[in-house]
Amino acid sequence: MSVVEIRNVHKKFGNLEVLKGVDFNVDEGEEVCLIGRSGSGKSTLLRCINLLEIPDSGQISVFGQDIMKYRNINEYRRKVGMCFQQFNLFSNLNVLENCVLPQRKVLKASREKAVETALFYLKKVGMQDFVNASVSNISGGQKQRVAIARALCVNPKLMLFDEPTSALDPEMVQEVLNVMKTLAQEGLTMIVVTHEMRFAREVADRIVFMDEGVIIEDNPPEVMFTHPENSRTAEFLKAYI
Repeated sequence: MSVVEIRNVHKKFGNLEVLKGVDFNVDEGEEVCLIGRSGSGKSTLLRCINLLEIPDSGQISVFGQDIMKYRNINEYRRKVGMCFQQFNLFSNLNVLENCVLPQRKVLKASREKAVETALFYLKKVGMQDFVNASVSNISGGQKQRVAIARALCVNPKLMLFDEPTSALDPEMVQEVLNVMKTLAQEGLTMIVVTHEMRFAREVADRIVFMDEGVIIEDNPPEVMFTHPENSRTAEFLKAYI
């Protein structure tokens, strides 16, 4: 069953056409990594799926429904979680409250239930010992793990990750990737924009290479990294093969 179906999506920013007719499917339980040079359209595609950007034309269906027809954006975002490069945590709240607030706002959960759920997911990402810590006093890797826990608290059926390790120091990258590997092993449907080729090779069911606003190649990792079908893909991956 397809969780995400994208048909002929175009997106411009001024005169710059960032997405040029993208077609793309993701099935339930798949882990798909989007790779490509900076400016190739990867993050814009992800932001369109989450309605942070509105496509100029084309159609995006998630769980069988045209996402442009949602009247309540919170209803849609109960199903789709997203983690960003810069964490986007609430700096005036502690770790626990960062995970409680979205549940209260989006799910209208009771405080008791929201705290219970927050503690469950903070433990899942290894942050149970930091529940009362200010987010301004924890490391980048810890912030990203809190951001993942916060997204999971609304029980999404699809998770979007936009270069979740790009703002981290190298020694903090692995702790975040380990959390994402666990989520993949548990069967959560994930779309990940990443420059971490080792992670993509180990975790992804499919890797999608984008260049200049179009999908150039879409293949399993064993094909993409050993026998890429397109010369542009091969050139991009040359440093990693």
